[in-house]
Amino acid sequence: MATIIDGKVAAESVIETVKRAAAALESDVGVKPGLAVVIVGNDPASHAYVNSKSKMAKQCGFNSVQHSLPEETTQEELEALVSELNADPAIHGILVQLPLPKHLKSEPVIQSIAPEKDVDGLNVVNAGKLATGDLASGLISCTPAGALILINKIHGTDLSGLNAVVIGRSNLFGKPMAMLLLSSNATVTIAHSRSRDIPGICRQADILVAAVGRPHMVRADWVKPGATVVDVGINRVPAPEKGEGKTKITGDVAYEECAAVAGAITPVPGGVGPMTIAMLMVNTVVAACRTFGRPIPKF
Repeated sequence: MATIIDGKVAAESVIETVKRAAAALESDVGVKPGLAVVIVGNDPASHAYVNSKSKMAKQCGFNSVQHSLPEETTQEELEALVSELNADPAIHGILVQLPLPKHLKSEPVIQSIAPEKDVDGLNVVNAGKLATGDLASGLISCTPAGALILINKIHGTDLSGLNAVVIGRSNLFGKPMAMLLLSSNATVTIAHSRSRDIPGICRQADILVAAVGRPHMVRADWVKPGATVVDVGINRVPAPEKGEGKTKITGDVAYEECAAVAGAITPVPGGVGPMTIAMLMVNTVVAACRTFGRPIPKF
């Protein structure tokens, strides 16, 4: 059986470093890292995510601010709030929870966040820095950054000579994940809905990362024996074994069968998920340290 890569344990280690960095910043310059989280509307899953982010920020010693806006908030009102937060010196990180209600356009909002406060790493300035290999001065999208730390735990930080396949080409995950793997010297292939023979492509991978949002898409015969499998999918599926109408969270990888072939694998839940929130805290404390010219801790 594969080694199970425990995202909770890895995240706890990262959070301890964040706490120390936040305490040092407050001790040295008298300022707490400030994180503002903006949520629009009443989506229960989004509120659950936001509450966990705000709770973690408080645990890290941050100044955590949450703006919960009504469903009928206009584009102008949302962008005006982002503009206020951009100008607020007490706020070092801004996160607008996605998805937004259907009448709002997310892209103009994301691009209006000051790049130095864009802790989701989605502004084109931060995406461009990552694409050009500048990992030192931008902010990196949280989920891929967390996934890379889990991969590093198995393979170390230099992935020279390893073939990596990322299934999915989203701006949120697939593309930045590929760029991070490339920066670590892996040979990277991005497979997507228009790729031919995705199973055959995946069988070449020493590192296989799945992020497509299709439950159990990756089967055991897609996995090269001994490969590291990172499952980024979060899918809610029926769970009749729990009772009528019950559901459970599952990934894009058929976990049990792939674990019998892989060398290492992340579970869902408990794999990449905890690392996403941890890396949001990392980006916030990094943004605050940069503001005051403080040294950036090593994560």
